[in-house]
Amino acid sequence: MDELPYAGVIPATLCPFREDESIDEDGLWDYIQYLASVPGVTGLTCNGHTGEVMSLTHRERAQVTRLVAEAAKAVNPDIRVISGVNAEGSAQAVEDALAAREAGADAILLMPPHHWLRFGRTPETAIGFVHDVATGAGVDIVLHQYPAWTKASYSLAEMLEIVRIPQVKCIKMGTRDMARWGHDYRTLKAAAPHVTILTCHDEYLLASLLEGADGALVGFAGFVPELVVELVRCALAGDLAGARQVQERLAPLCRLVYRFGEPSGDAHQRMKCAMYLQGRFPSPHMRRPLRPLPPAEVARIRQELATYRERFPEPRGPRGRRPRRPPPRRPAAGGACPGACRPRVGSTTIGGRAPASASSPPTPRCTITPTSSSPPTTRRCSGSSSSRTARAGPRSSAPSGRRARWSS
Repeated sequence: MDELPYAGVIPATLCPFREDESIDEDGLWDYIQYLASVPGVTGLTCNGHTGEVMSLTHRERAQVTRLVAEAAKAVNPDIRVISGVNAEGSAQAVEDALAAREAGADAILLMPPHHWLRFGRTPETAIGFVHDVATGAGVDIVLHQYPAWTKASYSLAEMLEIVRIPQVKCIKMGTRDMARWGHDYRTLKAAAPHVTILTCHDEYLLASLLEGADGALVGFAGFVPELVVELVRCALAGDLAGARQVQERLAPLCRLVYRFGEPSGDAHQRMKCAMYLQGRFPSPHMRRPLRPLPPAEVARIRQELATYRERFPEPRGPRGRRPRRPPPRRPAAGGACPGACRPRVGSTTIGGRAPASASSPPTPRCTITPTSSSPPTTRRCSGSSSSRTARAGPRSSAPSGRRARWSS
């Protein structure tokens, strides 16, 4: 596995939004630095379905890629950054791939054109699309395999042709047909042993790892990276007993997010909500057309988290305190005063920013309140007449806020 550059655990990352649906860059910076600091995380994938790529403009996708690459490599220079490319035609896909490379991505996650889901395509078109992007952009490609029941899924015969394209370094295997998983994995590895095959089966991760995989590229790893890293380590080492112990801790969280289903917009919304309620993510907001979760669903998530904590208490340090480290800060830009401080991840500020007035705060679109949070605060820069957010240099590899670290 050491010879496979995209092997290991690669979280598909969330994207935090403010109340006005703008990208919370500081919140994203902290979140990415946390993930990049987890031992065993070998890469990060932004602009995937978990990161709501469908709702981002082309400019915003490059913006996210650039920030993710800067934040991750500031913590771990060897980490690989993959940026999703979701385009309907070859020309746009090449343009987006070039933009991702320019923004700092080491590879792209190449999704199939979504009009194939409705109209289908011929094998020549499917293989030709990947070839067009490979030759046009000259960047490493992680092929996104869609579920077998869709018209956009690549057949085994098509994948055997695609892995012959030099730029194809990895397959994110989302076939979701366990009857074929082991056969397809072994056939592809026999034909192209240099190509990494990663499971993206969040909802039955252990089963696909045991059948055959070189690691995992899953959104679930952006939620509980320590546990997913340990599960992958045990499964690939043949430690079934250890894997089952980790799976016992993962299963309730998997049900909380995926509700016995596949990854979806609703599942990613529950993931954001759960992380926000614990103070581990700056906001629960999703971009429209998704609407806020119903209050009953938020209450259910809150209760399930409380039940989980009772069953699996957090490890604590000396004198019963949870181990914590100083939060990282984004490097200052444009001469920003280093005396100012951004509100911590998980604070009760509106949309990741402190209200302009404590007496008359704006009405938030989402009324979820974190389970444990600090009051909204801002610090006034001594060198400025207004409260502002400053971005100091990274001081550690831990995220800000009251986050829980789930480990086996």
